[in-house]
Amino acid sequence: MIQSRGLAIDVAARRVLSDASFTVNTGDKVGLVGRNGVGKTSLLKVLAGEDDAAAGLVLRRGTLGYVPQNPRPRAEAAHSALSHILSGRGLDRAAARLVELHQALEQDHSLSAIEKYSEAEEWYRLDGGYSGESEARRIVTGLGLRLDRVDLALGVLSGGERRRVEIARVLFADPDLLLLDEPTNHLDSDAKSWLMDFLRDYRGAVIVVSHDLALLDASITRVLHLDAGRLVEHRGTYSQYQAARRLEEKRLTSLAHRQEAEIERLSLLAEVMRRQTAKRAKQAKSIFTRVERMKAARVVAPRRERKVKISFPAPPHSGRIVMHCSGLAKGYGGPLVFRDMTFEVERHDRLLVMGLNGAGKTSLLRILAGESAADQGSFRLGHGVSLGYYAQEHEGIRPGVPVLAHMREQAPDAEERVLRALLGMFSLTGDVARQDAGTLSGGEKTKLALAQLVAGRHNLLLLDEPTNNLDPPSRTGVARALAAWPGTMVIVSHDPEFVEALQPGRVLFMPEGRVDYWEEDLLDVVAMA
Repeated sequence: MIQSRGLAIDVAARRVLSDASFTVNTGDKVGLVGRNGVGKTSLLKVLAGEDDAAAGLVLRRGTLGYVPQNPRPRAEAAHSALSHILSGRGLDRAAARLVELHQALEQDHSLSAIEKYSEAEEWYRLDGGYSGESEARRIVTGLGLRLDRVDLALGVLSGGERRRVEIARVLFADPDLLLLDEPTNHLDSDAKSWLMDFLRDYRGAVIVVSHDLALLDASITRVLHLDAGRLVEHRGTYSQYQAARRLEEKRLTSLAHRQEAEIERLSLLAEVMRRQTAKRAKQAKSIFTRVERMKAARVVAPRRERKVKISFPAPPHSGRIVMHCSGLAKGYGGPLVFRDMTFEVERHDRLLVMGLNGAGKTSLLRILAGESAADQGSFRLGHGVSLGYYAQEHEGIRPGVPVLAHMREQAPDAEERVLRALLGMFSLTGDVARQDAGTLSGGEKTKLALAQLVAGRHNLLLLDEPTNNLDPPSRTGVARALAAWPGTMVIVSHDPEFVEALQPGRVLFMPEGRVDYWEEDLLDVVAMA
């Protein structure tokens, strides 16, 4: 299905993978795991043929479907979601061809015209054209897109809905090999469960990058762990891999300590013997040679997964009313997504925005951040308010602009060492500061966007799915930092653990616009809304 031989990958002149060889056959379900920034997305791009490898060879056999971290439909905004999904197998063109031939047949009743139509109709039927629409609707419904949205134009759909459409298109195409990069981002719990079942029963091969541990454990039969430029393979589920890795790390740590102790013992012995008789000095030389051989072959103890410690600076003071919204409404050419959105946000508030996919949560935050205009209504910020916006699409991270320049935009007077220290707090260290931000992984872009918020010293944060793409230690670190921050927040999140850590005070239910107090019972609904 796909073979890699001696593969090496560079990202911004940095070697992230060396001499990797593996084979993925039909029916294999492979989880590609590792910390943010180790090169998982870059490896997937090379396997998909999107990027070139620095060295080595990739051999592909059969059809391939690739879903990047932030998939965007490559089609005209006027095309319907359904026709775009059908295009995964070319059924949209086949259906249009049938209509064209049928119209021609009404004018031309010749045998040639009839044969053309019959042949096209036969191919359409054999390709599953007549059952294709119902299959496409089944897939897109499983991914959490309401059926009444499937017939709308792509341009009318929200960003999250368009991502689901693109994933549905690739799944509908039924390729021999699926390459999926963080496919559960922005999916609710029901859609995640559906995708787990789909991948588990998929007859082709799958390579998936995900920090969603439940997905990996439910669907994966092999694990490829990428760390420090090396790819280590383990057969079994993700939980089995974790257990085996813990045992192996324990064994290697014990072996490394024994080797170090023996090297130290022999070195001291040789040093003492070297100062004694000529005979003993000769023996000492032999021991020193043995010590050098042991040093060259010694095992390095595995690095412990370091905890991520992040702190947000104390926010500047603001007035009691941080934001007032009156009668906000938004639509995209069709019916309004939401209307008459009226509420206030007070100092120190933590307001969680909840609603089903397509309810307009991201649209509302974009309006409040000044990124788009409301169709109706208005809003105003209170006295002394400094607003910071985290966008789930990373719109503020621009290709061609170095990481450090992005930080400089938020804090123009800060010294470079201060900005580097902020980046280092999010594990963006060394040469990454000079790297083109467009070459960062999804997790690294998330960290850069959060580092910008820290540098900006804001007192109001609009956070749209801030834990997407983060590895577990980083997710925990961000949650703890925000939980301890005394500023004001408006949050959109499907992550129950993150929401529980933040302890929101109030909830804005969309699209109805009702504001109520937070209750612990709502935590069960977070993953679905």
